[in-house]
Amino acid sequence: MRDRHDGRVTKDGIRIHERADFAGMHKAGRLAAEILDEIAPLIEPGVTTGRINEAIHARVDAAGAKSATVGYRGYQHASCISVNHVVCHGIPGDKALKDGDILNVDVTVIVDGWFGDTSRMYVAGKLSRKAERLIQVTHDALMIGIEQVKPGNTFGDIGAAIQRYAEGQRMSVVRDFCGHGLGRVFHAPPNVLHYGRPGTGPVLEEGMFFTIEPMVNLGRPETKVLADDWTAVTRDKSLSAQFEHSVGVTAEGCEIFTLSPAGRFHPTWG
Repeated sequence: MRDRHDGRVTKDGIRIHERADFAGMHKAGRLAAEILDEIAPLIEPGVTTGRINEAIHARVDAAGAKSATVGYRGYQHASCISVNHVVCHGIPGDKALKDGDILNVDVTVIVDGWFGDTSRMYVAGKLSRKAERLIQVTHDALMIGIEQVKPGNTFGDIGAAIQRYAEGQRMSVVRDFCGHGLGRVFHAPPNVLHYGRPGTGPVLEEGMFFTIEPMVNLGRPETKVLADDWTAVTRDKSLSAQFEHSVGVTAEGCEIFTLSPAGRFHPTWG
């Protein structure tokens, strides 16, 4: 099946992109990753999440790009910043970071019509041992999921690998939120679950673009969304962490569009 962009779409509604499209995704992904590199030194106790968001918004504007989140379903910020037990979609504001706070910063930019989407963890001040372990497990879970990305595997293989690893570390995988297809749109099929059974779900094909973004909790997996209709938190108030990359399936495996140019994807980079 073909559509108005002259690209094939699978029976599951997943777009198959051309090889030339990878360049656009790399450009968008690199800008998103560069922005997250550049804000790393800003994150310290006493800084507000609103200030971090302002720096992100200014950098997006300076690059001549657009923020995908400003105006998205009424959202008015260039990032989501999720602190401690906030799982995802935390709204930047006036609250100052405290020593030991961990936070996920999620940025999506639009460059020449392509969407670059990535998030990573940071720490304000001194990282506690339990938070350090959570962050490491979540990071490794993402990379283990990415190892499953190659033609012939299924999306269930990705989710099962992430779930098996995280639960093997006595942590839980959030089920209420998932990764997604992207490209010239922000969200598209498929839903990329971070749990599941091997061999299930759509089969991966060269040219698929999507995010993998596991959310891992120290406690139970259940979440709830607060009254602002955005902020998702752990029901048991346990710490949560998340890492996200955007990837494209190649003939041999995959390419990661959102690698950190400065090597700052993990919060212990310094």
